[in-house]
Amino acid sequence: MNRLDLYYDVVIAGCGVAGLYTALHLPRDKRILMLSKEDLKSCDSMLAQGGICVLRDAADYAPYFEDTMKAGHYENRRESVDIMIRESRLAIDTLLGLGVRFEKNEDGSLKYTREGAHSHPRICYHKDITGQEITTVLAAQVEKLSNVRIMEFTEMTDILVAEGQCVGVAARKRDGEILKIHAADTVLATGGIGGLYEHSTNFPLLTGDGCRIAEKHGVALENMDYVQIHPTCLYSEKPGRNFLISESARGEGAVILNHKGERFVDELLPRDLVTQAIRAEMEKEGVEHEWLSFEKVPPDVIREHFPNIYQKCLEEGYDILKESIPIVPAQHYFMGGIHVDRHSATTMDHLYAVGETSCNGVHGKNRLASNSLLESLVFARRAALHIKEGAYGSDHYAACC
Repeated sequence: MNRLDLYYDVVIAGCGVAGLYTALHLPRDKRILMLSKEDLKSCDSMLAQGGICVLRDAADYAPYFEDTMKAGHYENRRESVDIMIRESRLAIDTLLGLGVRFEKNEDGSLKYTREGAHSHPRICYHKDITGQEITTVLAAQVEKLSNVRIMEFTEMTDILVAEGQCVGVAARKRDGEILKIHAADTVLATGGIGGLYEHSTNFPLLTGDGCRIAEKHGVALENMDYVQIHPTCLYSEKPGRNFLISESARGEGAVILNHKGERFVDELLPRDLVTQAIRAEMEKEGVEHEWLSFEKVPPDVIREHFPNIYQKCLEEGYDILKESIPIVPAQHYFMGGIHVDRHSATTMDHLYAVGETSCNGVHGKNRLASNSLLESLVFARRAALHIKEGAYGSDHYAACC
């Protein structure tokens, strides 16, 4: 079997928004290699529908902070929540500057929507494919960089360790060739764990690779049992990934009904509470799903805000303009992961983790809707800046935590 040694300044395992944003914020004089387990389009960032949160103004800080803490059952790391909220406007402005097409009002200001557990509308969005819009724009920008090389269909199989420090990664290409990628700094952005579940909104390729490899080398993990279930996924008897019905649909007025056509839960409660209510009602009725009705959502809002959901439901035989759709909870997001500090540094020198792979404590026990894309961007940028400064080391890590 062939083995190839490659040498780079930084290697990033994963090409979702966290990995791409890290690359964009690293110095242009650093040689960067990015690995994608499959093709670039097969990352969960592409699937995010609802949107991305932003601090609207100074008056919204306290409500936003409380909404995030309350959704997380107050198990959030307060410092991380503060960082995410305070740096949210920078992230949104950066995306706008790169060409992300967030919805806007006639006067040119950003249009905001609301989702469950948010006390105010503060979510920027692009139709119902916000993740696809952001990821596509970021990927296009990264592909323009002469200092970045992207290798698709290349799976990280291990990290390289010397004298207790990470010095790169081992990887395997689809043709079986083994790569030893030597790098001064390594960033794990391998996504979540949805592929380990029978019913999930995630791509099957997300199998917790980063966490498994980190544990193997004694790198600290955190809250590995904190798994979020999304309450409203399109019920289907077909095998494969569950199609998510965005929480913003409920924010715009869609309601959850049982088989008698009765509402039985406040649709804007945190996701875990809505999920519990649906499961309890399913057990009570002895059914495999409940229903989501768009009857109270204006048709123009459905066509303009939820065109992808509308089309997907049509393909499955449901016209949400005329009828309810069957919904069921499914695994959606992982709040735990590789423990990192405020700079996304792990407990191993020169090893970083960003996005769903990491646990910086922002989400606590249950993620607030549309905080995932924002958290990924904010802490990916911080990882890049930390690498740029060369400010790593166990002493620095201890001081930061």
